[in-house]
Amino acid sequence: MAPKKPPCLPSLLLPLLTLLLPRADTRSFVVDRDNDRFLLDGVAFRYVSGSLHYFRVPRVLWADRLFKMRMSGLNAVQFYVPWNYHEPEPGVYNFHGSRDLIAFLNEAAIANLLVILRPGPYICAEWDMGGLPAWLLRKPKIHLRTSDPDFLAAVDSWFKVLLPKIHPWLYHNGGNIISIQVENEYGSYRACDFNYMRHLAGLFRAILGDEILLFTTDGPEGLKCGSLEGLYTTVDFGPADNMTKIFTLLRKYEPHGPLVNSEYYTGWLDYWGQNHSTRSVHSVTKGLENMLKLGASVNMYMFHGGTNFGYWNGADEKGRFLPITTSYDYDAPISEAGDPTPKLFALRDVISKFQEIPLGPLPPPSPKMMLGPLTLHLDGDLLAFLNYLCPQGPIYSILPMTFEAVKQDHGFVLYRTYLSNTVSEPTRFWVPNNGVHDRAYVMVDGVFHGVLERNMKHKLFLTGQVGAKLDVLLESMGRLSFGSNTSDFKGLIETPVLGQTILTRWLMFPLKVDKLVKWWFPLQLLKRSNPQTPSGPTFYSTMFAILGSSGDTFLYLPGWTKVLLTMLVGVGGGVGREENPLCLPRNNEDWKDIGVNLPTGTFHELRKKKVWLREPPNLVGSSRARSPTPGIPKPLGRAPLGPHCVAVEGFVCHHFSSVDSTDSVLETSWYSQANRIHSILTPRSTLSPFENGTSKVPSCSHEHHAASRTSTLQVL
Repeated sequence: MAPKKPPCLPSLLLPLLTLLLPRADTRSFVVDRDNDRFLLDGVAFRYVSGSLHYFRVPRVLWADRLFKMRMSGLNAVQFYVPWNYHEPEPGVYNFHGSRDLIAFLNEAAIANLLVILRPGPYICAEWDMGGLPAWLLRKPKIHLRTSDPDFLAAVDSWFKVLLPKIHPWLYHNGGNIISIQVENEYGSYRACDFNYMRHLAGLFRAILGDEILLFTTDGPEGLKCGSLEGLYTTVDFGPADNMTKIFTLLRKYEPHGPLVNSEYYTGWLDYWGQNHSTRSVHSVTKGLENMLKLGASVNMYMFHGGTNFGYWNGADEKGRFLPITTSYDYDAPISEAGDPTPKLFALRDVISKFQEIPLGPLPPPSPKMMLGPLTLHLDGDLLAFLNYLCPQGPIYSILPMTFEAVKQDHGFVLYRTYLSNTVSEPTRFWVPNNGVHDRAYVMVDGVFHGVLERNMKHKLFLTGQVGAKLDVLLESMGRLSFGSNTSDFKGLIETPVLGQTILTRWLMFPLKVDKLVKWWFPLQLLKRSNPQTPSGPTFYSTMFAILGSSGDTFLYLPGWTKVLLTMLVGVGGGVGREENPLCLPRNNEDWKDIGVNLPTGTFHELRKKKVWLREPPNLVGSSRARSPTPGIPKPLGRAPLGPHCVAVEGFVCHHFSSVDSTDSVLETSWYSQANRIHSILTPRSTLSPFENGTSKVPSCSHEHHAASRTSTLQVL
């Protein structure tokens, strides 16, 4: 791949930089155990690194984010490789577009950043199933992250594709990868299978050779099962932890060599229904300075968080199921919108005390714009579109089947049965053993009756005539990504019961919302009808045009609490391809009980089905949501520090909603061409900058298309 010119780096410096690089046959990165340090080409070296995940940032913004990291004083970037992102089906691989790992390695090299690679196979990362493909669960008895032959066979096949791709990029081969992590925080998993870890280490060595430094990362409590002889042991901890105590414990497992914190937490993740997590600038900078004084190498997790596009967010289970938000802002030094924060400048000052940092200012925040309110048109309810959402037809089974069994990895499956008797009095409908994974919208003959949710709400009361259709729309809110069990099956994993009757004879409709959006809605916009107001999941739409100069903007959804939002970019008057879906607020409808998920605003009542394109929120210092003032948002007067941007010039958005007597329940996702959409911590999303006024979006063939000026916003 031909290298590109680095941003803001004078071209005259390029020949000089090339001459200064050591020849491949003299390049090395090794552990100097006698002096407790790393050696890079024989010279003492310490890395100050930051995490950035290529799969959470639109490809067109990779260079911008990496350059900002380099100008912050970092000399390395650390990132994961999510297996499920690249192998959607067994033996089917995708390394194109936003999944072009080699292109990202090249962008890091252009930014003069070394690479610390974490290819898994398990990565955690608050990513769906910790990066493991959901299709592994089609073998229900498989034991993940162990020496189970079925699991190892799948891992071996994947690594025999992945590892040869990165082999030329190893540092001693002339590339920028200085070290590679084996597995991820394995000591926190229940199995403690050393044969599994030995198998992985042997596989890495067989394909990559003996020169590359292999390492492990664990929290202090996981070092016993996570470390392995022959792999360099590192730890992870945050500013509030006892650094001296943890590094002392590390020395029991790695007596000599440099101290390494592979995940120093600059912030923290967010769960739906909880406040935005923050870490103070003072605590983060103080902790970093103390580690650098010890001579430790440090990776800051995260330095730029980005966005969980589509259905890729993971989940935790801490007494109850906790899905992770679409936003992965992480309170990182570079905000989700890609803007530098006060935390970044403070960290840069600390780093400058210990090593030289590049001269020159950081690139400024991207320009922002406000487009005002959009009125949404009601197109119809979900059941009316069922033939388009599931064109292949339903799957029949006596008992309900899981998502995995019907080969639906993400999104939605509609479960349908028919009442065998008239139920005249309100009768309990429930799913035993917490068997809703994860959220169920229940309808009888198209009338919405309410929601069941994993670990939250377990029963409803229904009535209906004999032969009435009972529809249960199941939503996957993200698979468990950390803990003792990552085998997180989705759908109805137990059989529902109505009164004393076990309900059987089910039809399962795997829904393909992206197909509906791509092919049906662009035509339907030309012949809109006026359906009656539905009570269940509903499609809405609108259109708008961007005139004049473009910039970042944020979608604000007052009164909407559950949304599935999709985007299409017009190309030459037509509709462009969408590549990557993105989910926005997926949460519980009863905000009074679970708390406010939004750091910058609570929901108002639904007012005339309007949404706003307006300025982004300011998350700095936010700890509790406050109600925004209804009405027209204030004009932009500063570069905000809030999240979420996407480069788009025209788009179609779809919201997926259901409403009961007390709540507006709206479930959201974005689909856009070439991974351009970002989500938010609030009911807002942003649009990131264009190049010279056009949205240059690379397709899988690496071609670019300019978006048309006219856009369509479809709300489902």
